[in-house]
Amino acid sequence: MTTNPKKRGGLGKGLSALLENSETDITTKSENAGVVNSVSMLSIESIEANPFNPRTTFEQDALEQLSQSIAIHGIIQPLTVRKLGRDKYQLISGERRFRASQMAGLKEVPAYIRVANDQTMLEMALVENIQREDLNAIEVALSYQRLIDECSLTQDQLSHKVAKSRSSITNHLRLLKLPADIQAAVRDAVISMGHARALVSAGDEALQLAIYSRIVEDDLSVRDVEALIREGYVEPKESKTPETKSIGKPAVTSAQFTFKEHLGDKLSARIDIKKSIAGGGKIVVNFNSEVDLNRIIEILNR
Repeated sequence: MTTNPKKRGGLGKGLSALLENSETDITTKSENAGVVNSVSMLSIESIEANPFNPRTTFEQDALEQLSQSIAIHGIIQPLTVRKLGRDKYQLISGERRFRASQMAGLKEVPAYIRVANDQTMLEMALVENIQREDLNAIEVALSYQRLIDECSLTQDQLSHKVAKSRSSITNHLRLLKLPADIQAAVRDAVISMGHARALVSAGDEALQLAIYSRIVEDDLSVRDVEALIREGYVEPKESKTPETKSIGKPAVTSAQFTFKEHLGDKLSARIDIKKSIAGGGKIVVNFNSEVDLNRIIEILNR
């Protein structure tokens, strides 16, 4: 069966741009397997993993869900492979789909067949990885750095290749200068890229870590962090010079404390007032269980 050559099976923009001929015919006939610049059904046993894949961990639950979907619907977006020899191929992209297909017990999978050397393989895998929507800022930064280091690209060349602005690439690469603990916090979504970008300009590593602790402890916004840095924040235990000053947590006034106690008594719950450096803040009502939350909601709705 031959499909319309204009249909590309959901191929990602970044990877598509690297393919020399994106208008090649797509065939799913097993007897035509192995034709370069086509999509063919390949034996799953003839495909090996990509040693250049920057993604090394795969969430097991997500893989199992994808495997169940593939078992029912098949693979919607073909893998991309390079031909190594007769009936032997290596993944360029699509390792998650490849692993899920193995779990689903598939014998054959659809795949674009390309010709690529090792550097092109690395480049294609990294660019395809960057185009994924679920990457965090540190993973993107590491992929950028690998493209620069291992593919000998300048930032301008990289900007053109991944269709990102030079400033976006520079901002990501600057995150790699942060302490490992802060990079891990970005990776694990403890803080945002905006927090991390602000911390880059905070000063030395000790000060960056001190402000990071404040972000986590006090749930500071990006604007709060920028205000701390702008006002010359130093750790409270450090000596203070005329040039720098410690910006402590905004105090709760007597009237605000009275309100907090009154609301806590009314709701039979612990109330916290968290004030930000920038002047905003929030009132937090704590609850112990779903039943406790419903009780508080009922009181507030009276």
